Amino acid sequence: MSNRDVKIRKAVLADAKGIARVHVDSWKTTYANIVPDDYLQGLTYEKREQIWIKNIPLGGVYAAENNEGEIVGFSSGGAERSSKYSGFDGELYAIYILKEYQGHGIGKALFKQIIDEIKGMGLRSMIVLVLKENVSRLFYEALGGQKIDAIEVEIGGRKLSELVYGWEDIRTL
Repeated sequence: MSNRDVKIRKAVLADAKGIARVHVDSWKTTYANIVPDDYLQGLTYEKREQIWIKNIPLGGVYAAENNEGEIVGFSSGGAERSSKYSGFDGELYAIYILKEYQGHGIGKALFKQIIDEIKGMGLRSMIVLVLKENVSRLFYEALGGQKIDAIEVEIGGRKLSELVYGWEDIRTL
């Protein structure tokens, strides 16, 4: 399988169910042994679908679709949400890809869509937050993200460290 077998496109409302499935399934594989099991077991397609039904119409959501028309990954992004990082006005909110589709360039393609989305909003910089124990932080480092902060978050009653990566000028990406 290669990136050519997957097409990246702007998400539409009908994608909410597929995006929710990727969201839940990839959380369970990515965050096993990081986030408490009972929290992961409590994630449901139905609850996530409701979130995506609300988020997709707001824009900045992209789907990766395989030849069978199944959603195998997604990304979302837009304006920076916390206002804590002066000089950083855009944010990559999420990239999730089903485990069996990782390592084929889909993440880079989804990343590029968010860069284009943020540039299209007239923004020039971007952050992403990633759990320190999540190996995908290496993906962001490889794409030039510089660690600008570390914060503590609580997920399922467990305190975890989250790293903030920043790109000061996304026009060069």
